[in-house]
Formats: sequence, structure tokens, C-alpha cells
Amino acid sequence: MHQCLPGEREVCLEGENGFFSLKKTLWCSKWAALNLIRSGLRVRRLIIEQNIDCVVCDTMYGGVMAARFRRVPVVFITNQNRFSGPGGRKNPVWYILNFVIRRYLCLTDAVIVPDYSPPDTVSEYNLFIPDHERNHYHFTGPFLDVDLSRYHFGRETIFTSFGGEPYKLPLYRLLRTIADERKDLTFDVFYTGAILPESSDNYLSHGYVPNLYEHLAEARIAIVHGGLTTLHEALLFNKPVLIIMDPGHPEQQNNAKKIVDMGAGTVIDGRTVTKEILKQKIAETLALTPRKSGTGHAAVTGRKNAAAIIEAVAGRAVKGKNKSSSSPTGEQ
Repeated sequence: MHQCLPGEREVCLEGENGFFSLKKTLWCSKWAALNLIRSGLRVRRLIIEQNIDCVVCDTMYGGVMAARFRRVPVVFITNQNRFSGPGGRKNPVWYILNFVIRRYLCLTDAVIVPDYSPPDTVSEYNLFIPDHERNHYHFTGPFLDVDLSRYHFGRETIFTSFGGEPYKLPLYRLLRTIADERKDLTFDVFYTGAILPESSDNYLSHGYVPNLYEHLAEARIAIVHGGLTTLHEALLFNKPVLIIMDPGHPEQQNNAKKIVDMGAGTVIDGRTVTKEILKQKIAETLALTPRKSGTGHAAVTGRKNAAAIIEAVAGRAVKGKNKSSSSPTGEQ
């Protein structure tokens, strides 16, 4: 394994006051082409020095080209090959980016999507897979390692953990005022920022806890952000979600839309939310019927499935090397 040093990122994501900003991201990533070349050269050096048989890139694009130049198999892991806003809305930058990325991924031997298979693919609206490329993409299931039998399931609390960005602290405070009015509800709240409203009899504030799953299992619903792993966990535990969405983050917007279309949750705009809207969305989410899909999802072993794909790709390469080395070389 190779650990990247600070400053070695191919691209960077930027925002303002906790919100994603495409303009700032593009400016910060203005040297992306040069960074990709540097990244590829580092991977090339590692392939030569370590005699690597297969390269696995987790959204690291430089490694694909390095592997191809060295004629080494390469597997790419991603949950996004299409950039667009809700409903497929695009801008000129995304059109170009989508074209380049999809063509680039054709250079790989396999693409692993760490998500549930259709129709439960949470990242569905962040993917575009033409029919002739479907065998190239493999839905392995999430890379979660959760034993549901370890947890006691209930429907007693409102699990609340939607990030520590600055703009979200007022939302936690709004929830405290709602908790003061709704003594029939218990909010189990997790926040990693510096300040969080004090606990009350039905508003339980937490910082770091060793196992969030223990609290998620006890919940009736979960208030979360639109990150893919978080949504996978909610689906796994059969918890309807209220997503506090960053309206400038296209990936999370599309994840949220898919969750709504699945009937697994509701969405609220993090920029414009008010106390009244938040109360209404909590009530709507509480009224949702949990999806009876946990057993099937729990049976999906994403890590094991991904390992099998990687081993198959690497195994073909090793067999090819052995066959080549054992073939006649023109001896007299």
C-alpha cells in the first residue's frame, strides 16, 4: 500500500461556510492535469519497484494511465461517472467532464461500484452505464462490515447526525427548540463540532461515541446528510431518513432524489430550512413505513464481492505471465 503525502491530491473539493462550491473547486483544481501526471508517475514507479501484478484505484485517475503504460491490469472503484444536478441538469463543465471520465474508465479492466444492485442503487443518478458497457461495471454492494445480530432494534429515538459543517449548528439548535415543544419525541444527537446545545430529558447530545450503530439500531428515523455510506447504513438498518441536503453538492442531491424515489426518506434544503419546515419534514419522515429490505441488504457482502473481482483480474494477469514465461523461446 502507498500513502499519499499532503498536497498529493489529483483534485480538491472546496466550499464556503460548509457548502460545496463548483467555482472554488474548479479554481483550486486548476493544476489537475499536472497533478494527474505526477500521480501517474508515482504509481508507475511503484509498479516497477514492487513488481505489482494489479493496480486498484479508488477514484485515483492517474493510476489508470500508469497501469496501462506498464501493461498491468487495473480495477477502478467509484460510485460516480456522471456529474449532473437534479433531473440530469448539466452545465458545460459537466458535459466535458462526463465525456472524459467515461472514456477514461473504458481503459480499466473492471469498474467496481460499491453500491446495491439496481433497483436499490442509491448512486443511480450519479451513474451512466450504456448497455454495451454493463458487463464492465460490477455492483458489489457497500463496503460495510456490520453484523446486524449484534444490535437491539427499536423505534424509540430520532437519530441525528448530519455533519459538523458551520452552517449546520443552527439546525441542531432548531432541533433543540423542537424537542422542547415535542416531549413525545427523543432526539439522539451526534455532533463533532466545538459547540452543541446542552442535553435535556429528550435531547441527548453526544460528541464522539465508539459505536454509532448501537444508537442507529434504536432509532425510529434518522436525520442525516446525503453521503452515500450514511444512506447505505440507514437502508441496512431499515430506518427512514430525513436528509439535510447541501444544495450545491450535486452528488448528494442525486443521492437524496433516489432515496425519495425509493420511498425511503424525505429531503430538506440546508440553506433555506426554517423551524416550521423542519417540524413538517420530521412529521413526514415519521409517517414513512420502513422498507423491508434489511435482510437482503445485510446479505450483500461488498468487500468479499470486490475482492473476488480484483483477484479474478489479477489472476488472469498472473496466468498470462506464467504462460508467456513457459512458452518456447526459439531454442535450437
